[in-house]
Amino acid sequence: MTDADFADLIIGSDGLARPAWAATTDLLRDYYDTEWGMPVRTEQGLFERLCLESFQAGLSWELVLRKREGFRRAFAGFDPEKVAEFDEGDVEKLMANPEIIRNQRKIRAVLNNARATLTLRGRGGLSELIWSHQPAENLYPRTSAEVPSQSPESLALSKALKEAGFTFVGPTMIFALMEAVGMVDTHLLESHRRGSSGVWA
Repeated sequence: MTDADFADLIIGSDGLARPAWAATTDLLRDYYDTEWGMPVRTEQGLFERLCLESFQAGLSWELVLRKREGFRRAFAGFDPEKVAEFDEGDVEKLMANPEIIRNQRKIRAVLNNARATLTLRGRGGLSELIWSHQPAENLYPRTSAEVPSQSPESLALSKALKEAGFTFVGPTMIFALMEAVGMVDTHLLESHRRGSSGVWA
């Protein structure tokens, strides 16, 4: 391999290699170092990530992270049972809440997906549905150009979620979710976080 193979990695002041996107701000670096790509298997944890990924669509992930605590306050800690009870009055309050990203389609998707999450409990639950689409083989990217934006598994999971009543769950967003919760390890090969999830040998 040549230096060009690892051109997307940046060596931080701590001597650790990270992809460029994770080396731009303290917030992104801390998220990358402690959370991104680590396994999430609880219903509430996956519901939160699904919601945050939908809010990120068309925007920067850093913006979502900056507003994450506001999102948690606004959406009852992403407890699907509580969010499923939100009504039109709550939608109006959310649209007036400066702590979150005020996009009505995305807000309504969260409420809809909370109800779909509860319905799924009778069929194994959200975690079982999502993790049943874990690919059989991992990815081994050297550069960001080798990381796909979607996969056969994200296409299949997107379809399964839509069939279960979820909205705002396109295959590209779902692939980002799969990366974030450790279903695939797209840490670049020379990143200090490669293999940290424990999901892949």
